[in-house]
Amino acid sequence: MNKMKKVYIDTLGCAKNEYDSQMLAASLTLRGCSIVFAPEEADIIIVNTCGFIEDAKKESIERIFELAEEKDRDVKLVVTGCLSERYHKELSEEMPEVDMFFGVNDYDDLPGILLGETEKPCSAAENKSDKKRDLVGSETDDLRYRKRLYDEGAYYGYLKIAEGCNNACSFCAIPLIRGPFRSKRIEDCIREAQDMADAGIRELILIAQDTSQYGRDLYGKLCLPELLRELCRIDGIEWIRLMYVYDNGITDELIETIANEPKICKYIDMPIQHISDKVLHRMRRQSTGRSIISVIEKLRERIPEVHIRTTLLVGFPGETEEDIDELLGFIDNMKIDRLGAFAFSEEEGTPSFELDGKLDDETKQARRNAVMEHQLRVSEELNEKKIGKTYEVIVDEIVDEGVFSGRTRFDSPEIDCNVTFESEYDLDPGDIVNVLIINAYEYDLEGKAVFSE
Repeated sequence: MNKMKKVYIDTLGCAKNEYDSQMLAASLTLRGCSIVFAPEEADIIIVNTCGFIEDAKKESIERIFELAEEKDRDVKLVVTGCLSERYHKELSEEMPEVDMFFGVNDYDDLPGILLGETEKPCSAAENKSDKKRDLVGSETDDLRYRKRLYDEGAYYGYLKIAEGCNNACSFCAIPLIRGPFRSKRIEDCIREAQDMADAGIRELILIAQDTSQYGRDLYGKLCLPELLRELCRIDGIEWIRLMYVYDNGITDELIETIANEPKICKYIDMPIQHISDKVLHRMRRQSTGRSIISVIEKLRERIPEVHIRTTLLVGFPGETEEDIDELLGFIDNMKIDRLGAFAFSEEEGTPSFELDGKLDDETKQARRNAVMEHQLRVSEELNEKKIGKTYEVIVDEIVDEGVFSGRTRFDSPEIDCNVTFESEYDLDPGDIVNVLIINAYEYDLEGKAVFSE
């Protein structure tokens, strides 16, 4: 009977959720299910939710109710992911439309329970309001090799090398949702990466809550450079991109590895959150403004072409006009290549929820807007310097006949700059070509493909 089941998986939130959905899809197909790409075609609808900040929670809830409209026919609605992990008791009481709730540590158990092959796992939390529906487990899962199912034609993909976090930033609910930091063994990471290469993945994007801490729990030392060198040996992988690398874990060995390995993009995502020492202290970050600047300067000295991406959090409780002015000065002076900003969101259960000095929404949004206005000018200035230079570009989209859209090695999919370019030859998504930049805009570039004779 399971062979007849058609499953639609709706994924919200970050790349880590996308990774989990691919893992879940593979497990379901191994049990005879088929994955469909429209909810109206499905017998089972799974919503993989995000619960990191307030806007993400609202989006997840709205999507659950939207998909619940499919309940007017014989369809099962299942909710999993971060929102379900964090608020399963409340959701099970307030959403009778949902047939089952699972959490972020239940992906191994979910397919068997969903398809009626196994009973509720013994690790599931007790005293549920409805034990048949609320199936969120109480234990964190172990990280090991797992098969995943990729979209047809996929050419970039995420490799999760660790889960959870020990940093305990005062604003962050991730440790409450995902648990303590735990690494995946090197051999399992390599095996997954080889699967990705075999599936046609050319761009490998490493993710975790904090990739810089990879290996410390398993091997007693930071092992990200060692893992990177092993990954570079896999045939078929052309680009390797680093995300979520905290500045206090960027060692000399890591910098040298990035500099010396051609496959590793000279790009590093380094979420710093702020530059004011006072704000950083209240955030319980393990950095100071000076230590952050020092790491940026070292990266640029050792890897002159490096492009740094960062994320800022503004409007934190107690943040003053002087703090935001310091941050704006940092943006103007340091000229970070890729920068995004969020306004502080109160998260119950986190230490920052109890802090005094909270700012109103209008002030928080105004400060975020100021940050992005400064960054827009920086981005335009840096992009203009690319005119007349040639860069490798991976094709993301066929825009029109002879017109394509893609990214340089310095741009991560969906969040960074795009390059629109013309080519006299037909190209497919995933092709990598050289593009001469002829025009620049605030966040995007325009060019023309060049080919060797």
